[in-house]
Amino acid sequence: MIIDVHTHIVPEHFPTAPAGIGEAWPFMDHTAPGEANVMINGRNYRTVTDQCWSLSRRMSELPGQGIDRQVLSPMPQLLNYRLSLDAGRDLARFLNEAIATMVEAEPGRFYGLGAVPLQDPEEAARELASIKSLGLRGVEITTNVNGVSPGDTRFLPFWREVTAQDLCVFMHAQDPTFTDRLVGPAYVANAVGFPVENTLAVASLFTGGVLEACPGLRVCCSHGAGGFPELLPRIRHLWPGNDAMQEAMPNDPLTYARALFYDEVVFDTRAVRYLIDLMGVDRVLIGSDYPFMSREITPDEEFDALGLSESEREAVGWRNCLRFLGVSEA
Repeated sequence: MIIDVHTHIVPEHFPTAPAGIGEAWPFMDHTAPGEANVMINGRNYRTVTDQCWSLSRRMSELPGQGIDRQVLSPMPQLLNYRLSLDAGRDLARFLNEAIATMVEAEPGRFYGLGAVPLQDPEEAARELASIKSLGLRGVEITTNVNGVSPGDTRFLPFWREVTAQDLCVFMHAQDPTFTDRLVGPAYVANAVGFPVENTLAVASLFTGGVLEACPGLRVCCSHGAGGFPELLPRIRHLWPGNDAMQEAMPNDPLTYARALFYDEVVFDTRAVRYLIDLMGVDRVLIGSDYPFMSREITPDEEFDALGLSESEREAVGWRNCLRFLGVSEA
């Protein structure tokens, strides 16, 4: 069995925007059967197909990808923390109900992650009970909330409640905050900016005390946590001789790193091998970023290239994902 932890949905339609919100509210401009532009802030953020909302289309494509089950989460741009609290909560609840409906339609094939209005961390914490009541396994968040890293102390009420509710968090890069320093075409923000965003967000969970304050917290970092795994040896080298770093991280940074999960959407088996060797075979999960990216090789082909044993294949293929989701293997 193979479970893909990193897939996204976009609903076929959105409800009418609340009064006063205007174009910040998403809108689906259907241009052809099975195709639509996702309109946000008056522009086409992305053209998508019915892969985003059709369960039958998804299920028909799973065998060709070597995937048996998927974890569904919103397209990250839909986690619009710039909306007012009321509008953000309304949008999150709509997304949560849409994903819960998809999961309920095919409970043996899909698991769901929802959204919360993280622009207000305490309100986000309160919404987690509703997430759980819908049967969702956790939430997806982005790597910054209007420019603030998720490890900032203002988000501790959210993180503590995630732990208390026994939910999980999938953290996805979005909206790099340093694009003025990127040189070249706009897509450099994706190619370079997103991995840097992941790196900063993951580091903030260490240095902001989130992992120390919330033992047992289950977080999966998208795209292998960006550049963070490569920086971890440097952080460990500097940590012992710096009192401030030791105060921020009382334990070896590797201990915190091995408390997180990582998808292996890193586009090179050598990078996957490094991730497994550094973080442990029990911390790495299969991902794809479906339907916005496609795997170059199937998971089984990747396992062959990595020389994984049968037990290691099971760990990366599905056991780790179920542990992240908090789902029994039975």
